[in-house]
Amino acid sequence: MGDELLSLRGIEKSFGPISVLKGIDFDIRAGEVHALMGENGAGKSTMIRIMSGAHQPDAGEIRLGGHATRFASPRSAQAAAIAVVHQELLLFPDMTIAENIFLGHAPSSGLGLIDRRQMREEARRLLTRLDCPDLDVDEMVGRLSVANRQRVEIARALSKNARVLIMDEPTAALAEADVVRLLDVVRMLRKDGVGIVYVSHRMNEIFEIADRVTVLRDGRTISTQPIAEVTEAGLVSKMVGREITHLFPKQDVELGKTVLQVANLSCTGRIEDISFSVRAGEILGIAGLVGSGRTELAETIFGATPSTSGEIRIDGQPVEISSIRDAIDKGIAYVPEDRGQHGLVRRQSIRDNVVMPILDRIARGWMVDRARELTLSQSAIERFAVRARGPMQVVGELSGGNQQKVVIAKWLATKPRVLILDEPTRGVDVGAKSEIHKLMVELAREGMAIVMISSELPEVLGMSDRVLVMNGGRMAAVIDRKEATAETVGAAMMQGRAA
Repeated sequence: MGDELLSLRGIEKSFGPISVLKGIDFDIRAGEVHALMGENGAGKSTMIRIMSGAHQPDAGEIRLGGHATRFASPRSAQAAAIAVVHQELLLFPDMTIAENIFLGHAPSSGLGLIDRRQMREEARRLLTRLDCPDLDVDEMVGRLSVANRQRVEIARALSKNARVLIMDEPTAALAEADVVRLLDVVRMLRKDGVGIVYVSHRMNEIFEIADRVTVLRDGRTISTQPIAEVTEAGLVSKMVGREITHLFPKQDVELGKTVLQVANLSCTGRIEDISFSVRAGEILGIAGLVGSGRTELAETIFGATPSTSGEIRIDGQPVEISSIRDAIDKGIAYVPEDRGQHGLVRRQSIRDNVVMPILDRIARGWMVDRARELTLSQSAIERFAVRARGPMQVVGELSGGNQQKVVIAKWLATKPRVLILDEPTRGVDVGAKSEIHKLMVELAREGMAIVMISSELPEVLGMSDRVLVMNGGRMAAVIDRKEATAETVGAAMMQGRAA
């Protein structure tokens, strides 16, 4: 590791009466990966915003290259060669990949106009560096998968020649093969002398890539240690202040009648000839690589992209689902993988988000029952242990894990028979992940039929009664829990298709 690039000393930050950071110490050196860990709400996001100029500290000192400094805005932090790959992707869907990568710093021609040829060439070079040369730089970002949008976000950060690169959950939306490629990029950047602040809840990544690890809890620095001196159990204990003994608390539940039945379901160009069923109390895991058709299947069942052929039955009765409203009315709820873009209205309050799907049920004529809105949203906060000031807090101010709890609460408010969870623990800490898993078990015990899509194979294996594997928009296999192993599921993901 080289010289110290950026350091925080005694950083404090409050929002109104809420103290978020309480004397934080942190530093990043050239050529190192410094992992930053902590539960959602520990202060990581606020700390990132201070390092990137989005917030100014109330007290403490920021040092850049050994000299005291102040970042008055994100632009001033960027000028100091600090870039951020955000957890919630900050891209413009109606612009091309190349335009997003070079937004605000595009190469110009001699006439002061954007040199689009050079911009496209540089964009291709960056994507090749990220081992994804197959992406078309002229493609609109809004048409990309979450994984590919993540790659564009990383390419944009690299385009700014950052000396300090802050990566906030960069692999949360990636399948294992893509994670391996990304970690190779991180190693390359480290070798080039870039200092990388790496925020992730995936323990295996931390132990594979980090040189040092700092743990935050309740806005305080708990420890900073070389990665060789810590254990996974020790990190978890420092993060949550307690031991977590059951990350995957799956329990055997007596299964009831078939609730959801899908027969020969197809959506042209997305999925083809899918058949499966889910019983009351059952958790059906869906596994597959990025682009395998997992999310497309969920969106078809939920009416976001209606089927072109096949049949869906609820409690044995055929149902016509041509829209999201049809799905909700038939008792189907869907928690999407991208909570920021599709799951929440982040500028609105917890109350507004929780009651959004059921406004017609709590209205009296043309008037919404505000008292009932508050009662429902307060109950959701208490049931899901959402860390918030109250129902009127803006959702965008919450940590990632608490935002995910609000999304789940929002759809459970519809009282569904079938709950589809697409990446339910993406980007949440180990404590919140354990809570969400426990909630899934409780819902299954209450008789709900659950479909869980996940890129994390341990989660699929740990929480599923059966595993449906997708490959190329088709079913590759359906594997019972007793036979579901990393080898059997992995083989189906990579190779076969159902006959």
